Amino acid sequence: MSLILSVFPGADLLGRGFEQSGFCVVRGPDIIWGGDVREFKPTPKKFAGIIGGSPCQDFSKARRTAPTGLGLELLGQYVRVVTEAAPDWFLLENVPGVPSVTVPGYTIQRFNLNASECGCRQNRLRAFQFGSRDGAPLVIARTDTPGPRERTCMASEANKTGRRTWADFCELQGLPRTFDMPGLSVEAKYRAVGNGVPVPMARVIAQAIATRHQFRGVSLCACNCGRQLVGGQRAATPACRKRLERSRRDFAGVGVPGPVTA
Repeated sequence: MSLILSVFPGADLLGRGFEQSGFCVVRGPDIIWGGDVREFKPTPKKFAGIIGGSPCQDFSKARRTAPTGLGLELLGQYVRVVTEAAPDWFLLENVPGVPSVTVPGYTIQRFNLNASECGCRQNRLRAFQFGSRDGAPLVIARTDTPGPRERTCMASEANKTGRRTWADFCELQGLPRTFDMPGLSVEAKYRAVGNGVPVPMARVIAQAIATRHQFRGVSLCACNCGRQLVGGQRAATPACRKRLERSRRDFAGVGVPGPVTA
């Protein structure tokens, strides 16, 4: 069993998915419980991995106000924690518009994943950055979820008239219908769970990390999505080809956000 650290845990749906996949999760401080990651000093070389999703509002397309700068600051704090803890690997979760991070000594694989590809009945696209010292990439086991989709679970549902029941909301995020967060207001509970990574998505990523060394030598899509290739392909899907085209434009300096470094 690998010991991992979860930072920016909140309700820690991400950590719950890793626990269900056999990892032992230690949770760092979070503002929900009165903690501040900026004051946190991790123990070096004690954790096999670090997982976490720093605040995404500044990078979201749904944002209606100017960026606060907090998103970049806390993304930098995530990089600092990884650098100080020096794990074998790390996983950063955020929205697709988040800048790329760089941490010296780590090879980084960046890919998008939709909750509907992980057994969830909602479309929820998230960006992941997986860094490892050994460079072994993740092979993501995507499976399209059949049937109709529910509207995406969002933190903003906390303030909506006609919001879904708490039990329905939790179930869509992969939690038990009886899940509760004692001590928090109803609105705070909706925000905490709505901000979380759906548990089935977390399990898919956790299982990919646990099995990644079994896929050495396998041909993977050049866009880093974690899909295996068949024959002489370079891109697994038309969407992958588009991402590769965008990457070539970005490499030429067109509309590239600067990376966040240690």
